[in-house]
Amino acid sequence: MDVTRKEDEFNLRELIKPYIKKWYWFFISVIITLALAILYIKYTTPIYMAQSSVLIKDAKKMSNASGDFGVLSGLGGFAGMGTNSIENELEIFKSKKIIEDVTKNLKLQVSIFSREKYHDVELYKDTNPFNVLVVNEKEDEALPTKPINIKIEGQKITLSSEELKKDIITTFDKTVSLPYANFIITKNQNYKPKKVKKLSLNDIYFTYSDFVGTVNGYQESVDVGLVDKDATVIGLSMAHANKDKSKDILNNLVDIYNEYAINDKNTESKKTKDFIDERIVLISKELGDVESDKERFKLDNDIIDIPSEAKLNMGIYNETRRRGIELETQIEVSRMLLSYIDNQTSTFQILPTNVGLDNPSATSNITAYNKLVMDRNRLLENATPENPLVKEVSKDLIGLRVAMRESLQQFITNLISTKNLNERENYRSDNEVKKVPGQEKLFRNIERQQQIKENLYLLLLQKREEAAISMAMSDNKARVVDHAYIMKNQVAPKKMISLLAALVIGSLIPFLFIYIKELLNNKLISKHDLEKLTTTPILSEIPRLYKRDGEIIKNNDVSPLAESFRILVTNLNFMLPKDRSAKTVFVTSTIKGEGKTFVSVNLALALASATKKVLVIGSDIRNPQLQRYNPAMKNVKGLSEYLYEEIENAKEIIHPSGYHPNCDFIYSGVIPPNPTDLLQNGRYSQLIDSVKDDYHFIILDTAPLMLVTDSFLISDTADATVYVTRSEVTQKDFINFANNNIDAAKIKNVGFVLNDVHKNNFGYGNKYGYGYQAEEKKWWQKIL
Repeated sequence: MDVTRKEDEFNLRELIKPYIKKWYWFFISVIITLALAILYIKYTTPIYMAQSSVLIKDAKKMSNASGDFGVLSGLGGFAGMGTNSIENELEIFKSKKIIEDVTKNLKLQVSIFSREKYHDVELYKDTNPFNVLVVNEKEDEALPTKPINIKIEGQKITLSSEELKKDIITTFDKTVSLPYANFIITKNQNYKPKKVKKLSLNDIYFTYSDFVGTVNGYQESVDVGLVDKDATVIGLSMAHANKDKSKDILNNLVDIYNEYAINDKNTESKKTKDFIDERIVLISKELGDVESDKERFKLDNDIIDIPSEAKLNMGIYNETRRRGIELETQIEVSRMLLSYIDNQTSTFQILPTNVGLDNPSATSNITAYNKLVMDRNRLLENATPENPLVKEVSKDLIGLRVAMRESLQQFITNLISTKNLNERENYRSDNEVKKVPGQEKLFRNIERQQQIKENLYLLLLQKREEAAISMAMSDNKARVVDHAYIMKNQVAPKKMISLLAALVIGSLIPFLFIYIKELLNNKLISKHDLEKLTTTPILSEIPRLYKRDGEIIKNNDVSPLAESFRILVTNLNFMLPKDRSAKTVFVTSTIKGEGKTFVSVNLALALASATKKVLVIGSDIRNPQLQRYNPAMKNVKGLSEYLYEEIENAKEIIHPSGYHPNCDFIYSGVIPPNPTDLLQNGRYSQLIDSVKDDYHFIILDTAPLMLVTDSFLISDTADATVYVTRSEVTQKDFINFANNNIDAAKIKNVGFVLNDVHKNNFGYGNKYGYGYQAEEKKWWQKIL
């Protein structure tokens, strides 16, 4: 297994270790929560779920026959004939009004119970020996918070409650006045004793709630929703302790809903029919007025059909325009010929033909004239102009030219007259065409009104027939798919869920407690906590001592305490120099109370042997602790007196420890006013030098580093430093302080010791014991 995998396994083990140590917390917590869950299940009234489902009929849009007038479906009078929005029906089932009627029908304001061994049982209908009816409520009176006990002895009825000043005695069928309402108690003729033979019925009481409170309560307890989002089936459900009561409430809810629907349908149908009859009369009159307007418009404008008239006038306009162009062309051609003829006064030349002149007479004359001109020209080829034949032809040409000129002038006059008539016709037809858009706009508006009135009239006739049919056919709006029934398993308390919840909560409580405790813990607990915070070696773990344990190790001691200090000695020897001079060990800590003196004394005893002598110097002259291991030496002179030069010879302040013949102590002596000055006057180094030849190890029990600077003044005399920390006392932040001093070389050759470690937090304590007689633990020993 590689280092990474070992480290991962180690981290996981450390993560779950706090929870494993407190396994009995989980066991006890789970037992308690399971016991509470069993009591809860036993003493809680069972709650059952009642369910019902109904199909809402005609939950669809209005038929297409309504055309564009589908907006009528939104009017109150058409609600029963138009759209039945399923969302609206859901809200009706949830409404306060329908719950109010259910409450009145089933008389739900009073509930009667029998106190039984484990929980109270509600008596309802044929399981109830009597009925408590509300006559009337008393307004502005405080409602009862305690039940009213009822005791029946023959005809005598006694009512009692913690809120009543005295018991009330009455009889059946008599009004009873309570502070908040008047009641009548009657015998239940439908009571069936066989149905309650398992109940004792020795202690019966009833509860009362005002009408508003009862309605609100049942409105919240009834759940309404769609069985499927694509269907119109509504599911009703209700959780209640009494099965018969919940079934009656759901069934009655559906019955009242259908009553509402039938009443609304009949009312709406009648109102709709009356409304339609009134509107038909009005629309019929308006339709007649529109048709009269249409007739008057046609007579006033002298038209039968606007499109046909417009087409005819447009044809006339185009024809007259074309004719005008032709006439203008004929006039210009005629004038051109006339000018050509006028230019031939002394000569005879051929006139142009086929120039587009629309005058057969002129065309024939031109043809005859041209023939005579050609005949004359042939005669002149063999004769002179004085030739009688030539003169005769010339005379005929002059006559024909005069005739042609008169004919053209008359033709031009006729053309101009025709042109003027054509222009007048063109202007008239143009005016008629220009009037068409306005006439069409007015006429279309009249036709639109006529069409609207006609459509509305036909729609109203259709709706009148529908309303008549609807009034004749009254059926339930909601068809029951499933009558109210009770689910097989109770909904509360759920036994398995309650037990599972108890198991989870029982495990979660100690887990959270331990987790929060570990999360908020800022102190060292185990060796692994220390290893995460420093790279400095950890020399040993010192086990926690209990009342039966000795605080000082003894000769041939195989206790866990002795073994831990032997481990400390072994690891410390690797840190000390190998020369033969005395080794000085500096024992310090961050704050007081971490066990410096305890470690110093036991370390000295572990080092001491028949061949090795050890000296412990109580160097904490501000707060001496070494004397507590030998109270008789409390007032002896010691280090302070030597540093103050009151004693010159160091041997005068060396005393036997009383625990080992080769272990001596130098006590701190009197507490001086200037300990810092004494520690830096040079006498301390002289003391170390003077005793080095007599001892193999010198243990310096010093003051805490964080609180005072005394220990830093003498730290250079040490060959090795044992830095004492204490489990569940030393804060993790203190290790940063120690690391900084180590990095700054204020203390040298340092090794940590973790003191007062609980046996469950030992690095190997869960698997192996201490001492040569220790054996590997069995699996069940590891758990315990």
